[in-house]
Amino acid sequence: MDAVTPPAVSFLPSEAALDMPVQDLRKSAGAPPIAVKPTALVLRRLLVFLGTAAGTLFGADQMYLVLSVSGLTILESIVLMLFVVLFAWVAFSFISALIGFVLTLFGQDGALDIEAHGPLPPLSNRHALLVPTYNETPSRLFARLQATYESVAESGRLDHFDFYVLSDTTDPDIWVHEEAQFLALLERTQSTRIFYRHRRENTARKAGNIGDWVERFGGHYESMVILDADSLMTGDIIVRITSAIERNAHVGLIQTLPIIVNARSLFGRLQQFAGRLYGPMLARGIAWWFGPESNYWGHNAAIRVKAFAAHASLPTLSGRKPFGGHIMSHDFVEAALMRRAGWAIVMAPGLLGGYEETPPSMTEFAARDRRWCQGNLQHLKVLPARGLHWMSRLHFMTGIGSYITAPLWLIFLVTGILISLQAHFIRPEYFPKGFSLFPQWPAEDPIRAAWVFTVTMSILIAPKLLAWIALLFHSKERRGFGGAIMTLFSIIIEVFLSALIAPVMMLFQSSAVAGALLGNDAGWQVQRRDDGSLPFSELLHRYGRLTLIGLVLGAAAYAVSLSLFLWMTPVIVGLLLAMPLAAITARSDIGVCLRKMRLLVVPEEREPPTILTRANELTLTLPDDTAALGALLRGNATLAQAHLNAIDPPKERKRGHVDVDLVVAKAKMAEAGTLDETLALLSPREKRALLGDRAAFEQLLVLPSA
Repeated sequence: MDAVTPPAVSFLPSEAALDMPVQDLRKSAGAPPIAVKPTALVLRRLLVFLGTAAGTLFGADQMYLVLSVSGLTILESIVLMLFVVLFAWVAFSFISALIGFVLTLFGQDGALDIEAHGPLPPLSNRHALLVPTYNETPSRLFARLQATYESVAESGRLDHFDFYVLSDTTDPDIWVHEEAQFLALLERTQSTRIFYRHRRENTARKAGNIGDWVERFGGHYESMVILDADSLMTGDIIVRITSAIERNAHVGLIQTLPIIVNARSLFGRLQQFAGRLYGPMLARGIAWWFGPESNYWGHNAAIRVKAFAAHASLPTLSGRKPFGGHIMSHDFVEAALMRRAGWAIVMAPGLLGGYEETPPSMTEFAARDRRWCQGNLQHLKVLPARGLHWMSRLHFMTGIGSYITAPLWLIFLVTGILISLQAHFIRPEYFPKGFSLFPQWPAEDPIRAAWVFTVTMSILIAPKLLAWIALLFHSKERRGFGGAIMTLFSIIIEVFLSALIAPVMMLFQSSAVAGALLGNDAGWQVQRRDDGSLPFSELLHRYGRLTLIGLVLGAAAYAVSLSLFLWMTPVIVGLLLAMPLAAITARSDIGVCLRKMRLLVVPEEREPPTILTRANELTLTLPDDTAALGALLRGNATLAQAHLNAIDPPKERKRGHVDVDLVVAKAKMAEAGTLDETLALLSPREKRALLGDRAAFEQLLVLPSA
């Protein structure tokens, strides 16, 4: 390759370091609360907890009457305790949904003084927009970034924002393609406000990625808006939340409600429809009583940089993985630590204009869920931290509970079947030991049991119907979902398919909980975005065992009675159909067909927002990401030199420490003699080591092509 001239391009601006001390969970922050807690907030929380308690007591009483016809056995006592826990979880969610329903009817959000409409507020300070990425498709990543950049430019506030792509990518080919897309974006926009940084080692994953940026560049900015690699945010909402950070000195973080878009598969469209119809109502409900002790979901949020730097650097947990090591579900902990220091953490559910994507299949969803499960269970080590607000502890407990309920539900079902089998096949002792005039007949109240089952199912389904009723009062939203009647049909489809999927996810989550408790690390897999289809062999491997479990449960239930079998039908059928259900819901043609029928549609499809249309157009037109690395470096001298300029200087090497991958890469390069042959011989780790070393990369650039 011929010598190249350094281009007039900088991957990064000048640094403005911020100190980011690691937080000690054994010590309080020692800062007085900044946020003012209104008296009304106490009454709101009392309403939620008293409502949950009343509903749970009612359910517990009815279930006790079902089981105690002739006294409680040990198994029946276990069923009663599990029912109380699970019913409390359902009642807790229902109360928040009911509050959200009332607020939706009256159009209230109560999130600071952020106006969702009207003229944009002014800005005084500088703000940053950060896009962490890990082995994502570069063209899609930079298409979203460009669409967001253009939307901010249209707001007239571009001078107040800088944009950063923070790459933790480990795949060397994707790494170089990211740089190529970055340079192409600079050429298209002629911008000096877009930057790119690649970390050599992705220590502490996303939390470490953000922390590295804060320590190096955070001093320049008032706030940072965090996006995921699949996120979009309009310039309008970005300006409004960053302006709110400026105007509200006590606020450390503002979390918006991201809306799922671009779903094509049937599974993705189920998630998209449910999130869009039920999500805003539920978010309004929890924001109403969370107040300044809300939570953080890791993206589509604005964070005060200095508050984050001072109080949100996460410690490494003691012990081995999965409970020890770096904190995986970092967002909950960062919010809790900032609130511990007195900063308000608030939600703005009425600000719609933030978007994200969802896994396209049950398989991909379960893989992501397994990682989230480990991260949430890891919070068991954070719960005892000193100085946390009790609401922050509640967030941790609800996050843990969202996964613990799956094995509890499984135990509840199995125990119920065992009770029925015991009553059917084991001869009861009608007369207890000691004197008794009357026998003890093992019995339950079947009529009351049916009543309890009906009430429980009604409470589960009620939030969906409440969201539909609220939709009837908002004509624009109603039209966006395809009209009242088609929306109702869509709800029926969503409820039916979700009921079939629920037992499968129950077993996946139970397996994830068991795996974490047994010490298995879920790791950090790359998320598939487009296609979730699997070959038959993979379906059989992942879902065949679930089918066998369904057969066993069905046989056990039928052995007791036909009525028990019918009562267990939703669970049994869901497991028996696990394989075809996984295959069918991963297909895009079925999802597209339903969309044409105006089923499972959302407003963002019928009237796509400008930013979403622009991002999808750019995705189709941006340069291809599949070019071979050798051809990419040979054909783009600017890219080759820019990559060379961006390589971090080598760290001081400890005596005796050898980078084996780099040594082997150099040896293979010397033996091959050409650029193409060298790249063909290198493993991904060796290629990455070579691309990250200035001297080795310079040697690669001067090799002949073939």
